[in-house]
Amino acid sequence: MAEHTIAAIYTGAALVKPLSDLMKEILGDYKVMNILDDSMIADIIEAGGMTKAVKRRLYGYYEIACASGAELILNTCSSIGDAVYGAREFFPIPIIRIDEPMARRAIELSDSIAVLATLPTTLDPTIRLLQRCAQEAGKSIKTISALADGAFPAITAGDAETHDRLIAETAKKVSDSCDVILLAQGSMARMEKPLAELTGKTVLSSPRLGVEQIKGLL
Repeated sequence: MAEHTIAAIYTGAALVKPLSDLMKEILGDYKVMNILDDSMIADIIEAGGMTKAVKRRLYGYYEIACASGAELILNTCSSIGDAVYGAREFFPIPIIRIDEPMARRAIELSDSIAVLATLPTTLDPTIRLLQRCAQEAGKSIKTISALADGAFPAITAGDAETHDRLIAETAKKVSDSCDVILLAQGSMARMEKPLAELTGKTVLSSPRLGVEQIKGLL
């Protein structure tokens, strides 16, 4: 039997190991090809959003994934999530946004959702994703943006403690005005349980739900 391959595209190193471990646990025998380019996120932060140059580079990685025999591409970064829609029209294999199942679950659970992120460039794409999924579901939702300012530079510098503390402080601030807290970046997933305990709200993160969706597709 030929080995099945999934290509996972990353814009930051922090998520590679936890997500690889999760894929091993849920998908078992699948071969995973990790493509990491952290200059994409640096360019997005500098420009304040997705640029044509970053999109072209990303589509180049999609090409490499297809040429390497991947059966599915997993987009692991929410800041480049919107690029998926254009690409789906001309790439021959499924391209999955890791945060799509999480957004759908949030909308099933509530119409009042706080989006918690460590990067401003992740907030808008995640809110657009929620609106898109809500429209598909025929629901109207209220979203709140919550930025844990300084948390991204902290985790990039290897300071997980500051990263986690800033996220917790931000979650506490918004918890009274929403039913569900959505963690916009996969790298925040380990905060899911602590934040649920801290706020008493439903907290959702994308990696496990995203990988379970892949299992369902394959």
